[in-house]
Amino acid sequence: MKYLKSIKLKIADMHCAMCAKTIENTLKKLDGIVEANVNLGEETVFILYNTQLTTLYDIKKSIESAGYKYLGLEEEEKKELTKEKELKNKLIKIIAGFIIGISLLILSYVPVKLPFSLTYFMFVVATPTFIYLSYPIFKAGWSAFRNKNLNMDVMYSLGMGVAFVSSVLGTFNILSKEFLFYDTSILLATFLSLGRYLEARAKEKTGEAIKLLIGLQPKTAKIFRNNKEIEIPIEEVMINDLVIVKPGEKIPVDGEVVDGESFVDESMITGEAIPIIKNKGDRIIGGTINKNSIIKFRATKVGKDTMLSQIIKLVEETESSKTRIQRIADKVVGYFIPVVLGLAVISFILWYFILGNTIVFALNSLISVLVIACPCALGLATPTAITVGVGRGAELGILIKNSEALEIAEKLTTIVFDKTATLTTGKPEVTDLIKMRISEEELLKLTASVEKNSSHPLADAIVKKAKEKNIKLEEVKEFNTFGGKGVIAKINNKEIVIGNKAFFNEKGIIYTEEVKEKILNLETVGKTVILVAIEKEICGIIAIADTLKKDTKRAIDGFKKMKLNLIMLTGDNRKTANAIAKEIGIEKVVAEVLPQDKAWEIKKLKKEGQVVAFIGDGINDAPALAEADIGIALGSGTDIAIESGDMVLIKDELIEALKALQLSKKVMSRIKQNLFWAFAYNTALIPVAAGILYPFFNITLRPEWAGLAMAMSSVTVVTLSLMLKRYTPSVSSNF
Repeated sequence: MKYLKSIKLKIADMHCAMCAKTIENTLKKLDGIVEANVNLGEETVFILYNTQLTTLYDIKKSIESAGYKYLGLEEEEKKELTKEKELKNKLIKIIAGFIIGISLLILSYVPVKLPFSLTYFMFVVATPTFIYLSYPIFKAGWSAFRNKNLNMDVMYSLGMGVAFVSSVLGTFNILSKEFLFYDTSILLATFLSLGRYLEARAKEKTGEAIKLLIGLQPKTAKIFRNNKEIEIPIEEVMINDLVIVKPGEKIPVDGEVVDGESFVDESMITGEAIPIIKNKGDRIIGGTINKNSIIKFRATKVGKDTMLSQIIKLVEETESSKTRIQRIADKVVGYFIPVVLGLAVISFILWYFILGNTIVFALNSLISVLVIACPCALGLATPTAITVGVGRGAELGILIKNSEALEIAEKLTTIVFDKTATLTTGKPEVTDLIKMRISEEELLKLTASVEKNSSHPLADAIVKKAKEKNIKLEEVKEFNTFGGKGVIAKINNKEIVIGNKAFFNEKGIIYTEEVKEKILNLETVGKTVILVAIEKEICGIIAIADTLKKDTKRAIDGFKKMKLNLIMLTGDNRKTANAIAKEIGIEKVVAEVLPQDKAWEIKKLKKEGQVVAFIGDGINDAPALAEADIGIALGSGTDIAIESGDMVLIKDELIEALKALQLSKKVMSRIKQNLFWAFAYNTALIPVAAGILYPFFNITLRPEWAGLAMAMSSVTVVTLSLMLKRYTPSVSSNF
């Protein structure tokens, strides 16, 4: 495994699903290629290979032998310059093609007196223009044919070749003058080039999200070494380096604030529009922007381990993966071209030999069918939508680790939630202060003064509450703890007893039926009850609970609108779990489950035919995340949970999971729309190109217009995908 390496290469001159298939099949013939997935929308190929068996040079030669241009692993700026140069050259070709093509079309229909033969003039003008325009297509078509791959370049070459060769034969009287298709051949090549130009411009925008993420990475960092502030390349920053960031600067790596206080804009990573205040001890993320003050932090993750680098890697890998629906589309394309080639030949035979039409008409029909039947739109339908959708997810703080998760999300029937730190904050908080004999402030002061000496989480919650109310704590003497039951200490020579019911019974502290009823009411709703006594006389009750996250209830309502079964799966006690479930509206609760049994509960649901998503964050959630059809890990969770999830939410609010599912449904909906239009174009226009309307309405489709229609089908599909860039999940949407 140590010799396996994954790379993402840029490739030019890919135009249809058959191009993608050709490259994948060619690469897989090399020894050591484990995986090769082409993203047609981005014009890239993701390759996993064994460095002991093959090299980058072998991969380059293999791609070039298949007839495609290898752009390799150059820096993003160089790739963009190369692509921009190619697009500029294409535009020049298109302008030249239109000028010559339209001029020849006018000469064909408008009588013009020339001192020389019009036929030979058209030949002299059209030949270099045709070669200039069509050479890349013929070259690609020949490479594909030589490699025994029938792709659209082969079909285009046949269509344009027939039109041009017929014209040449007509020029030299081998065929009659009615075979002069110079204008058709030039305009056909021009429209094909225009279609590819528009498609390339549109596809360029599909990967903008990943480019923006890459652009977030600063080039340098200011650090303290040997008591000096120095600026170094970001690649040289090491873990534990002290980094300084001034207002307006990007934070170079992940870290923990050690000095200073400032607002940080994290919208580009988390999707949170409002800047977050960062103080000493707070985590900060590389690529975010420091807004208003100088902060100093210790680097905790650098290089490929930073959150931004991990996000970029996840997005790139997901864009290169394939959904089941895309694999089906790829298989259909494999049969599509031979079928269309057969239809083109049949249309020619039908019109010329059976229906007795002219050979010119039959040739027009053959060429039009060859040209219009391009499955480019079919090949672009899925990858462009996934590329834009996954990129949009990254902008919203939703990381989709596998494109198949999008497909599964659409079919979900059940969502299983962990409780602690998923539905709830995971941090105990004081919820109730019930005073007796003393004021509420005095009750909190006495309790917090004693509990500040304890390390118990419940004690921390009480001390935190006192700090929030700015209560000054008292000096404590003779502090003693009693095995998780309670504590005793003295304040101003008065004995303070704090603990649970069992501890108070043990110490012989008596309380009334009214107090017992209050305790029971609090425990019924899942709260932990702490009793407080002064000199063995009860003076108050403090209730502590793990509180719900602010958006939990709204998220649960959203899941219900999606008609999903909701289940809480927790290791917490049944009473507490039921209380939380009742509060937020979850009807089914499985409580007191050991960590190793969570995955078994998920497996049981799947055996019942449920399609299950599990949402959790803790290390004990990892098996359940892995077992579920979709594991959704909260980004604030442990690394192992994040590794196990199919989707990762950078923010730890449950509402983000709802947004993730809504985004998934939107992307799948757009893929289906794209596939519909791709099939609709071919289903509707192939018969028209074959001449089905001619007997009824005297309507035919000229080859050059067939080329334009084909090009626009691809542009339509890519444009529909690009609309996902503006999609914002609505948590109130009812699917």
